[in-house]
Amino acid sequence: MNRARIVIAGVSSGTGKTSVSTGLSCAFAQKGLKVQAYKVGPDYLDPQLLTQASGRTCFNLDSWMTDKAYIRSLYEEASQNADISIIEGVMGLFDGADATSISGSTAEIAQLLSAPVILVVNAHGMGGSFAAIVKGYAEFHPDVRIAGVIANQCGSPRHVTILTEALAAAGLPPLVGAIPRDALPRIPDRHLGLVTPEQDGFPSDIFVGLADAITEHVDLDAIMDVAKSASALPSDRRAPLRRNSDPVVRIGIAQDKAFSFYYPDNLLLLEQNAAALVPFSPLVASELPPDLDALYIGGGYPELYAEQLSANETMLRAVHDFADSGGAIYAECGGLMYLSESLTTKGNDSFAMAGVLPVTTVMLTKLRRLGYAEVRLLHDSILGPKETVLRGHEFHYSDLHTSAGMNDVWQMPYSARNRSGRETDQGFLKGNILASYVHLHFGSNPDAVSFFIQHIHRGS
Repeated sequence: MNRARIVIAGVSSGTGKTSVSTGLSCAFAQKGLKVQAYKVGPDYLDPQLLTQASGRTCFNLDSWMTDKAYIRSLYEEASQNADISIIEGVMGLFDGADATSISGSTAEIAQLLSAPVILVVNAHGMGGSFAAIVKGYAEFHPDVRIAGVIANQCGSPRHVTILTEALAAAGLPPLVGAIPRDALPRIPDRHLGLVTPEQDGFPSDIFVGLADAITEHVDLDAIMDVAKSASALPSDRRAPLRRNSDPVVRIGIAQDKAFSFYYPDNLLLLEQNAAALVPFSPLVASELPPDLDALYIGGGYPELYAEQLSANETMLRAVHDFADSGGAIYAECGGLMYLSESLTTKGNDSFAMAGVLPVTTVMLTKLRRLGYAEVRLLHDSILGPKETVLRGHEFHYSDLHTSAGMNDVWQMPYSARNRSGRETDQGFLKGNILASYVHLHFGSNPDAVSFFIQHIHRGS
């Protein structure tokens, strides 16, 4: 398999790789090309930008949460009819699960997919030092090929000439783009990160502005030539992530401005295992869709819409009644918060939630937890028997306060181990209800998805 593909990597966070990746996706799409975008790591916001920019679903590639065969299979499946694949990195090129290897890093994805790297460097205030930085990255790992460099935050045309000559004199990969200072439209900051394209206030002309800036200041033909230079990949044989034509269960998926954090292949794995996914909005729908066998309430920003969610009392009651009737519910992070008794915002306003879980949620001003987690089931649950292992990621600015009597009927389902080896018990389990802060990647254990579907099918 030999398909055009590039990795857009930074020397660190904040170099502009998201703007460059989004702008490239827009620019190539405007030329009539089919662009398949990917995002390295457990990110929900950048993939939404890349999805809108390319017009195709952006998938996450994460070599810590999923194995190598899964990544290659997902890449092969999603890029089948694409003219070019653009893979946006995470943090710096070599930043990963630990400091002694490329495990979990952008570099590992580039290695796994034999993808050439375009390195984005903030060139402000640099001349010859620019070449020194590129040289360090270019020679750091023998299996990671940096094939071109984009200088961001450039000054005058003379500055660009200096950077070009510095790279050439050192025998380094060429400059394929030189973006002047402030030439890229600023992607607005919003609650806990970038604004999502679906949220109110996101300026749609940002995409046009990014494409125009990239077209003017980056050599698109050179980028395409680099992408086409990717060597052929071995084809890992795995079951394709395709929808099953004969679903046997119906799962309600909470999808609106408050709940939008889902790995697309999580949903495809559910559909592959004969689930019909039925979207509903906890914000505006007055009732759940009919004949549901389960609910999947993913992450998002329920704290931004707490008042509206609380005001939709008929939906809160429907979710509560669904839980009371024995319906299966899987919830993570924002979904966990929605199932709690109440949500208290940073402004100290408290709003009633669905009241399924015996806890209240309180928003904090500082990050509560960020990082990967490997979870081991402490009890039998809707995702599998005791000792089943899955991997995921946590990112939240909230904490939970348990109500009296919680331990009488609820269990903690997970022993969650972070990358440093520290283990903590967490989550909530009772019957067919499973909720926690961890965003699980079902690709880490597809058998758990099969178990989930079979479990709720037997109970329907």
